[in-house]
Amino acid sequence: MAMTLAHRPRTLVAVAAALAVAACSGTPDAMKRSASQRPGASPSSRPQATLTPSFTSAAARQCAADLQQAGVKFTPLPNADHGGGCTSIDSVKLLDIGTPVTNLGPMTCPLARNFAAWVEYAVRPAARLYFRTEVVRVETFGTYSCRNIYGGRSGRLSQHALSNAVDVSGFVLADGRRIMLDGGWNGDKSSQQFLRALHISACRRFGTVLSPDYNAAHYNHFHLDMSGNGYCR
Repeated sequence: MAMTLAHRPRTLVAVAAALAVAACSGTPDAMKRSASQRPGASPSSRPQATLTPSFTSAAARQCAADLQQAGVKFTPLPNADHGGGCTSIDSVKLLDIGTPVTNLGPMTCPLARNFAAWVEYAVRPAARLYFRTEVVRVETFGTYSCRNIYGGRSGRLSQHALSNAVDVSGFVLADGRRIMLDGGWNGDKSSQQFLRALHISACRRFGTVLSPDYNAAHYNHFHLDMSGNGYCR
């Protein structure tokens, strides 16, 4: 379950073509407006995001090509400065990763790439192993949110404010069961094994992984982001 998406060289022509195909559905209207404020959000966010072209670096173009190679459908989004230090840089809107996912907004391309791989190579096999069935939906609390870190006193911006984090709240199985972090983390044996296997796998893919064991603010979700260097709690 620790497999990662393959990284293969891409010509600029191929990458440009991949982006053109992926962008066919257009930019979501939500990105043309400033994000709504949530508890802990910076009050200095401007009402209108400043947009500039994205995917201008070689690393960003390679990331987009990796998503395309993996069969992930996505829309590249323009770089956006939302104000108050909140940004969406080289981000995408995931459209189809093979398993439906709720509430996904802008995600940095590396986060999207690792998240898609985690669902494909960890979530789906773990459901087959522990429940003998398929995952038909991954449920999240979302991605981008212009706010500070929940449950902390530093006043620092959350990685959500940089479109660099996703909060996963649970999983729906083909037989109708819902395996949620709230209840499942300390629930029946199969749920505990399943969720802890996903936690271990996530810690190998993401820079920071926070589970219900981290603090009270994370009792009902996995926080996954690309900052840090293997911070796993």
